[in-house]
Amino acid sequence: MTRRTQRTRPIIVSLAMFALGATLPAFAQAGHSNAAGAAAACKLLPTYSQLKAALAAARAEANGGFNLDMWGTVVNRDGVVCAVAFTGADRGSQWPGSRAISAQKANTANAFSLPKLSLSTADLFSAVQPGGSLFGLQASNPVDVSVAYRGDAEDYGTAKDPMVGGRIGGVNVFGGGLALYNAQGVLVGSIGVSGDSSCADHNIAWRTRNTLKLDHVPGGVGPDKTRPDNIVYDITAAPGLALGVSASGWGHPACSPTATTIAGQLPPVQ
Repeated sequence: MTRRTQRTRPIIVSLAMFALGATLPAFAQAGHSNAAGAAAACKLLPTYSQLKAALAAARAEANGGFNLDMWGTVVNRDGVVCAVAFTGADRGSQWPGSRAISAQKANTANAFSLPKLSLSTADLFSAVQPGGSLFGLQASNPVDVSVAYRGDAEDYGTAKDPMVGGRIGGVNVFGGGLALYNAQGVLVGSIGVSGDSSCADHNIAWRTRNTLKLDHVPGGVGPDKTRPDNIVYDITAAPGLALGVSASGWGHPACSPTATTIAGQLPPVQ
């Protein structure tokens, strides 16, 4: 029995090595193919440089938050991450946790917007609360952590961010995620922004989208038809309810009077 084991072990090892050797080129080819496919699928969306410049310009304005640096992520219509950027001096200049949240917001706005109806992540807050019409939605599409945290952290927020080319998943239900519609009115993906209060995140995302000229929004659930997917501040206090009640069902909590005022003065959609 001992001799037989000794003789068969090299054969087993050789077979394992043969299988691994045969598999590695296939993985390499698949990775190359996926990268090429992602680049083609992102051709209607901003480049890394365009996203970073627009995000930095929006962050530099008064947004009613804490004046913090931001993460921004763009996904295409299939939920594939196309670009990730930050506004600070380095990746540690903004909340590290907001990188994944920005991608989650982008995925959410894309996943729940339609060619004729845009839903911002801010629109979802009240609807997903207990008793709301979309309660439980926030748990329906988990973040793919193998995409969110893969690769070298030194590449986070650069043109080589490891999330690019992957489907991030995730559902986020507070301000900062907006669908992207091009000049032809085509829904091409979404943007997510995170790093400040949720209300400031929304304002920054809105201004970034406007700068990128991807705000040809056809309609939404908000009462302001010139800003149909804008954040809605219509939650009022109600006995026994800590969060109050949204008159429209799409309301978002107010973060600061300044952020609320700014939201009402954001550029109308194209």
